[in-house]
Amino acid sequence: MDITNENQIDPSKIMQIGMGFWASKTLLTAVNMGLFTHLAFGALSGEEIRNKLGLNPRSLFDFLDALVALGFLNRTGIKDSGSYSNSEDSDLFLDKNKPSYIGGILEMSNNRLYPFWNDLEEGLKTGKPQNETKNGGAPVFEAIYANQDRLREFINGMGGAQAGSFIKLAHDFDFSKYNTLCDVGGSGANLSIQIANNNSHMKCITFDLPPVGPIAQENVDSIGLTDRIEVKSGDFFTDELPQADVITMGNILHDWGSIDKLMLIKKAYNSLPEGGAFIVVENIIDDERSKNAFGLLMSLNMAIETDKGFDFTASDFNQWAKEVGFSETKVMPLAGPSSAIVAIK
Repeated sequence: MDITNENQIDPSKIMQIGMGFWASKTLLTAVNMGLFTHLAFGALSGEEIRNKLGLNPRSLFDFLDALVALGFLNRTGIKDSGSYSNSEDSDLFLDKNKPSYIGGILEMSNNRLYPFWNDLEEGLKTGKPQNETKNGGAPVFEAIYANQDRLREFINGMGGAQAGSFIKLAHDFDFSKYNTLCDVGGSGANLSIQIANNNSHMKCITFDLPPVGPIAQENVDSIGLTDRIEVKSGDFFTDELPQADVITMGNILHDWGSIDKLMLIKKAYNSLPEGGAFIVVENIIDDERSKNAFGLLMSLNMAIETDKGFDFTASDFNQWAKEVGFSETKVMPLAGPSSAIVAIK
């Protein structure tokens, strides 16, 4: 091979991805320690950061300057004469005191998912989850729902991570022909709040397990939408879904295997009137299974976390939807790797 060829094969992508855990763990650690929340109050010197976070001086500036090089911090000066502040995106999305905070999912990634992914090879060979259940722990959702503080952190984290997609759906989907909506697995009522805020004629139900109800109600109360959003408790495995013109599920179907997916889609169909819409928000994998890397990696994460869950393509969903009776489906791109699939009864 001619190494002087300007089109020679370059190993940089391999190295970037292969060693990507260095950058990932650096960011996750900074989020977990609350670095960006501290800096949201104003720029700090390295020594001030060291004291606030309880760090050893040895790698202090390597840690902070790596975050500068990665684009998460800004800096004036250097080392002892330097001063650090948040970049624009870090300040908006990684300050715990802002409603736009998405760090909950990053905290969970640091504290739970990061070590579990070390056992991906075992998961691929055994087909079994690689989370707490390996050592006799409770399944992930059972463990989360059993502790109110952990549940609140999980709900807030998921809500922040999905906010962009929910906002785009609320703005871009034509709700003018509908009056009622039920968000199944509605968590902290984030989707219902966005729909109600942007469509003044819509009345919404956010439907989830009883432990979630108080958290959802707090969120609805804080926005002042109690007259148009009802918090309703139930179990979508054992109960019928509330009837509405629109049924939504945000990152629900990917938690379950094919049989349960089909069952939930059938329940949605049964709860809709003729002409009603079933809207599924997920990281939909492209039909060629070669472009949406995040969707494919999320599906691997479902293998780490669940017994049978997996992410899917629009063609997969279309097959299930037609099987239960939906007449048509269409894909609606949302924020980042997320999409909505809309099925009409």
